[in-house]
Amino acid sequence: MSFVYSGISQLLLLWQSWWDFLGPNWSWVAAIVFVVLTVRVALLPLFVRQFRSQRKMQRLQPEVQALRTEHGQDIRALGTAVSALYKREGVRPYGSFLPLLIQVPIFLGLFHVLRHLRPTITDPAAQTLYGWTVTQFQEASHATLLGAPLASTFSSGGALVAAVLIAAMVTTTFLTMRMSMIRNAPIEDPTQRLAQRLMTYGIPASLLVSGVIFPVGILLYWTTQNLFALGQQAWLMRRYPALSTASA
Repeated sequence: MSFVYSGISQLLLLWQSWWDFLGPNWSWVAAIVFVVLTVRVALLPLFVRQFRSQRKMQRLQPEVQALRTEHGQDIRALGTAVSALYKREGVRPYGSFLPLLIQVPIFLGLFHVLRHLRPTITDPAAQTLYGWTVTQFQEASHATLLGAPLASTFSSGGALVAAVLIAAMVTTTFLTMRMSMIRNAPIEDPTQRLAQRLMTYGIPASLLVSGVIFPVGILLYWTTQNLFALGQQAWLMRRYPALSTASA
């Protein structure tokens, strides 16, 4: 994972240099925000493709239901028929996982880098890991957001700012998942519907607990990403309307 940490570090340093005129604190805050924007813009074509695929799957639901009726309890035959239908129509049902799989190492990389940027690290060899200079490390490790160090957590000096960002992260995560649920076709299976509800409410609830260990910089990253995702979903839903009016 060292190449991921180095890549995230270089991206942070690049954006910080662009926003250096904002000062030693806000330039690092802006760098984190623009790491989000860089990743989301780079992945936008994948998100568009995923969304169009989901719209096609909605349009094909009557045909899928007809195949269920035709094959009854023959799960293998049904799976083969549905796969053939999706292949013919150019639908990739598992394509939605690709943007997530790409974002996971980026998130973990940023998490590691921000956890590493601690003022208590004084060894030059440790400070210069992942391409940092000693000066850059010292400046970044002392950067703050409204007085809370970016590397601090709820319990290590950033309580108030962290609490506000945890609330924002949880709220925007719920809204993002809720909008994602609304944009998809209604789920008829009671078990799947229950699982969807558990995820919609359970994931934000789990973040309320786990958020206390996240550095302030990560909370800022996650909240910014959610805000971008909300805007992106609203734009996609207008551009590719559901069902009968879909043009995908």
